[in-house]
Amino acid sequence: MRSLYLLLLIVPRFLLAADLERDVRRADMLAGFEEDIAAATAVLDKTPESITALSHRGDAELFLARFPDAVADFEKMIALDPAQDAPHWRLGIAYYFTGAFEKASRQFEKYHNYDGHDRENGIWKFLADARAGGIDNAREKMLVYDRFDREPFPELYEMFAGKRSPSDVLGEIDQKSLGAETSVQFFAHYYIGLYELLMGHRPAALKDLRAAVATFDDARSAGNPGYMWQVARLEAEGLSAAKQ
Repeated sequence: MRSLYLLLLIVPRFLLAADLERDVRRADMLAGFEEDIAAATAVLDKTPESITALSHRGDAELFLARFPDAVADFEKMIALDPAQDAPHWRLGIAYYFTGAFEKASRQFEKYHNYDGHDRENGIWKFLADARAGGIDNAREKMLVYDRFDREPFPELYEMFAGKRSPSDVLGEIDQKSLGAETSVQFFAHYYIGLYELLMGHRPAALKDLRAAVATFDDARSAGNPGYMWQVARLEAEGLSAAKQ
């Protein structure tokens, strides 16, 4: 009995230490983004037309949830060099987070004309269209793909089309023996979370968004999807804060 009592005292301390370590890593990461912004701004003060500096600063601003600032830098990139427009899916995501859903949809459609087999882009266009005009409207406007995309996006795309459920997607992943693939698990939980959120299932959405972020310890983990992990983190943190 004494051993059990001691275990009950120790476990919360381990959990607290893990939480503290995670918070420290997050604070370091956010401080790094502040440093990136400062460095890019210093470059832009000397060279206002630096596409690279605008791109780096826009990314860091987005990761700090400064979405209008990210939009401004990304749009300036395109104003300086129109060739940046079609491949700029990051601007579509920035538009989405500012609530400019119709602009986001148009940006993702431009990217589709640039890269016509990326279903992840198609999911983002669907999300923007659904926010702008409803789910039925978004399904009528879904982009068409005729080439295989990376896992688990074929199944996820069918889920957003209303042809599969979240459990179907996860079952397909298990059937294909992809459960050990951390990137597959990340994208599955992330987009299932966004799907659940769109359907109004907030507790389920938060559970899956947190599961997606927890797939990797932090942004430096091997195999971390980088940009989209940061976007998933923003979604999970935003929904968690809204729940308070």
